[in-house]
Amino acid sequence: MRLKLEGITVLAHDVPRLTSFYRDVLGFKTVTEENHYAEFMNSGIRLAICSTPLMADNTNNHHSFIEERKGQAFELNFECDSPEAVRTMYEELVSKGATGITAPKSMSWGHTTGFFADPEGNIHSIFAVNPVAAENG
Repeated sequence: MRLKLEGITVLAHDVPRLTSFYRDVLGFKTVTEENHYAEFMNSGIRLAICSTPLMADNTNNHHSFIEERKGQAFELNFECDSPEAVRTMYEELVSKGATGITAPKSMSWGHTTGFFADPEGNIHSIFAVNPVAAENG
C-alpha cells in the first residue's frame, strides 16, 4: 500500500478574500470558486481553500474547526530561479497586497529567502538557491 499526497487544503475564515489573494496576488488560476470553497489549477499537488465552518459541518463539529486558531499552521514555499528573481518577486507580491514580513536576504542554509503573509496571516517563503551554495553543495 502506498500513500500519495494529492492536495493541500488551506482553512480560512474568509474564503473569497483568501481566494482573491491567491488568484490576484500570487497568480494562481481558479478551477472552482465558491463562497465556502475554492480550488486552483496546478500541475502538481491540488491546492484548495475551504471555510472552517464547512469543515466543522463535515466533521460533526470537531473542536479543531470551531476553536480560534492561534499561531502559524502551515507554510507554502515558492521557489524562484535566482536571488535577483526572489527580490523582484517579493517586491511585486508586497505591492499587490501581500504583507511583507522579512525582505529577501542570504540565509545560512544557502538560500536567498524572504517571508510574506497572506490576508489571514499565514506566513509563506519565497526563495532561490544561492549559486555559490549550489556549486559547493
